[in-house]
Amino acid sequence: MLAFCLMLPTLSDIMRPVCNHLTGSIMTTPFIIGIAGGSGSGKSTVTRKVIEAAGTEHTAVIIQDNYYRDQSDLTFEQRIHMNYDHPHAFDWALMAEQLDDLRNNVPIQMPTYNYTEHTRAKETVVVAPATVIVLEGIFALYDKALRDMMSLKIYVDTDPDVRFIRRLTRDIQERGRSMDNVISQYKATVRPMHNQFVEPSKRFADVILPHGANDPAVDMITAKIISLIQSS
Repeated sequence: MLAFCLMLPTLSDIMRPVCNHLTGSIMTTPFIIGIAGGSGSGKSTVTRKVIEAAGTEHTAVIIQDNYYRDQSDLTFEQRIHMNYDHPHAFDWALMAEQLDDLRNNVPIQMPTYNYTEHTRAKETVVVAPATVIVLEGIFALYDKALRDMMSLKIYVDTDPDVRFIRRLTRDIQERGRSMDNVISQYKATVRPMHNQFVEPSKRFADVILPHGANDPAVDMITAKIISLIQSS
């Protein structure tokens, strides 16, 4: 693991996972990036920078939230009280199966999730194989089967207060949640599950971004991704 904030590695150390992919049979398999970190850490911003570097035509993105388990068999009241910040809330088998399909150049029908109804939506999204595949989510580095398919594993590390404010703003503005509901969930599940499961997963990271999406290492990563695309 390359702890950029602690070990102060050189540029070549940080980018070795990317550079290694550029040698040998570089295009036999896609370059798969796992982007993990706490809720509100800046994962989506890092993902957006990767897409901007590689180009939308060269990038496929899997959002881990879309793989929450289907709960259509439960009542709305039951769904409200589920712990959505525990690894058990996700359909790991489907996630691994579809990432493997993309890795083998097979298009997938990615599920979608309805945050208002707290269950999987009926609609799916077609995701085509691409040179660069990004798996983004709080538990992106949690599952070994997924990690073993990744070319580069990134953990976005951001101050807890910043993460909480971002989550509060997002859930109220984008997901129709009340302030009391967001705060209650944060205390009951988000914070304890982060400490128990999400934070420990950064030991699996090749690169830790201690300043969130504004870390200089992001620019290093995107520069190498551009090099990968140009050489393909």
